[in-house]
Amino acid sequence: MISKALISLLTIALSLASTAQQQVTIPIETKDNVLVLQTDADNRLSTIYFGGKLKDSLEYAQIARGYRTDDNNTGISNNAYTPAGTWNLMEPALQVIHGDGNTSTELKYTAHETTRIDANVELTTVTLKDPVYPFEVKLFYKTYAAENILEQWTEIRHQEKKRVVLKKYASANLYLTGRKFFLTHFAGGWAREMQPEETELSSGIKTLDTKLGARADLFQPPSFYVSMDRPASETEGKVLMGTLAWTGNYKFDFEKDPYGHLRLITGINPFASDYSLDAATTFKTPSFITTLSENGKGEASRNLHSWARKYRLRDGNGRRLTLLNNWEATYFDFDETKLVGLFKGAKDLGVDLFLLDDGWFANKYPRNHDSAGLGDWQENRAKLPHGIGYLVKEATAAGIGFGIWVEPEMVNPKSELYEKHRDWVLRQPERPEHYYRNQLVLDLVNPEVQDFVFGILDTLLTKNPKLAYIKWDCNAVIYDAHSIYLSRKKLPQTHIYVEYVRGLYKVLERVRQKYPAIPMMLCSGGGGRVDYEALKYFTEYWPSDNTDPLERVFIQWNNSYFFPSIASCNHVTNSGNQPLKYKIDVAMMGKPGFDIVVGHLPAEDLNFARQSLKTYDSISDLVWHGDLFRLIDPNENNIASLLYASPNKSRAVMFNYLTNFRTLLAPIIDPVRLNGLDPARNYAIREINRYPGNTGGGLSEKVTYSGDYLMRVGVNPVVTAKRSSVILLIEEVK
Repeated sequence: MISKALISLLTIALSLASTAQQQVTIPIETKDNVLVLQTDADNRLSTIYFGGKLKDSLEYAQIARGYRTDDNNTGISNNAYTPAGTWNLMEPALQVIHGDGNTSTELKYTAHETTRIDANVELTTVTLKDPVYPFEVKLFYKTYAAENILEQWTEIRHQEKKRVVLKKYASANLYLTGRKFFLTHFAGGWAREMQPEETELSSGIKTLDTKLGARADLFQPPSFYVSMDRPASETEGKVLMGTLAWTGNYKFDFEKDPYGHLRLITGINPFASDYSLDAATTFKTPSFITTLSENGKGEASRNLHSWARKYRLRDGNGRRLTLLNNWEATYFDFDETKLVGLFKGAKDLGVDLFLLDDGWFANKYPRNHDSAGLGDWQENRAKLPHGIGYLVKEATAAGIGFGIWVEPEMVNPKSELYEKHRDWVLRQPERPEHYYRNQLVLDLVNPEVQDFVFGILDTLLTKNPKLAYIKWDCNAVIYDAHSIYLSRKKLPQTHIYVEYVRGLYKVLERVRQKYPAIPMMLCSGGGGRVDYEALKYFTEYWPSDNTDPLERVFIQWNNSYFFPSIASCNHVTNSGNQPLKYKIDVAMMGKPGFDIVVGHLPAEDLNFARQSLKTYDSISDLVWHGDLFRLIDPNENNIASLLYASPNKSRAVMFNYLTNFRTLLAPIIDPVRLNGLDPARNYAIREINRYPGNTGGGLSEKVTYSGDYLMRVGVNPVVTAKRSSVILLIEEVK
């Protein structure tokens, strides 16, 4: 007879064997990295590893055994999508009130599948379900292997009898192991965007968020990077770079758990955004895009840039148009004759198109300043008696394209639109109105308003099919958030912030379906709206209204961590005390434009500007499609130095700018080591875009070095107060 003790031991053994058989390990791989998910004995899904890919994929299943992080008194800190209300003590990714009022949710693994989209892209879908309620969450992990990019989002769905209220609904819930974590994020405001701050994360939660509704990035963009163990340099250190593809309120929570590891939860900001979800309706969160590098920030940036050009940015592998804008030249003070007179300057300069900025519309309340007319999108008869069509015709005759500025999401209280449709405005009916830049935000939750906004673009482009460019601006945040449309539909006001952004995307989708090719600039009083969901519809963005070239070196530098240079619009203006060459060279670090009166330029400056555009044309492919290597950080040095190299390493262009004008000492006495070249090849270097007559120093004649020498020893660009901007062209010698 078998003893009870033996039966008990056999039962335990069978149970353990069953558990071992049931355990599921899900490796999600790119070329160099892997995110590993694994179920536990209770079928909860955890993140057990995010790092360099192992040679033997069978070893992934063993990783969790090396960590002692299974203290039952701390819940599950590495849950792959942490629910609230049950066995969890950490910040949740999901918080729900079920139809019966219950506030607890449990998520158990039920299935997963991986689909190959093409040779480079795979999509892994993991299904989690609540064992008590008919409530389901799907986690999506889309990998771009060659670029080492992981794109994540979730879909939430239920079959409960009553609506479920989603109180928090993150896009991603990552878990990073390490000894120390250093967060770099970017803050600022109008004309001082993208100021970097680095913080060592300590116990507790560090939150980055915005609650502005529209123009949501004004104080802080939805982009960051985390260095692990020590601050990463351009070429060394383990770093996770991340950005949320959402043009509205967002929230990032960085939480160190009791073991010292880092939990990262990111997605739409749940502030004032409880979302009531009907049965059989899917709530999809925005994408969180990450890349992991064990070779510093530079590699992470290049991963993002390569991915963006190929998969996300509108026409990312195409070309860009240079332009002359009238804004800083005329502001609101212009008429038809003055504008046509500027066309000749655009042609003389050599740009591709002329851009007419704010002030061309409205009649009852003319748009002669920024407190009237916004919303009334008919041509101002006093300024433009022959309409936009006449300007398009005249520009075409002058040999340039014609583009136009719009701000279709906004309205001035002093406008016919406001008088006729106050119900189309986001405002609290019983409270005083608060204005941001003398304007209010239209209610894009309302389908009628979506039709109106689409109609602005559709009318312009239908009446003027030769329009060559659209600048779409967005200058206000959402004050007094209240939608009359939601009240009429008896829907919660807490849907405003989510549905406003969705309404914007619906409009942009319609624009792009009908007008897929027209270039469009994403502007928002500067860089108040830059993300990879909006950039699906726009070819470029405006980093800042601050066009002082010295400030722009820093703003463009810090944007370059996340966005490729082909997307950056950089204008030469009268701002700043630097010489014209410095201004043009800084603008070349992206897509240059001009915001000047060409006729006021001295002849020597005009000739140089013309020649600069020709020079830019010869190197634009490197700037637009090359690999970016940041060499000398202006945040830590007296100069900025960066290089764009062709993917085949045959050509490169190096930009160098003086950034500290407070000392007469030489800003740099040592060579700058290059990157992105082939050590086995030889390269000729020479200075380009010299201002006529400036013959002091530099490399006016070609000098040849090996790639090995240039990357180990380097070359001195000889940046001085008299040579405050230097561009070097590097070409392979065969």
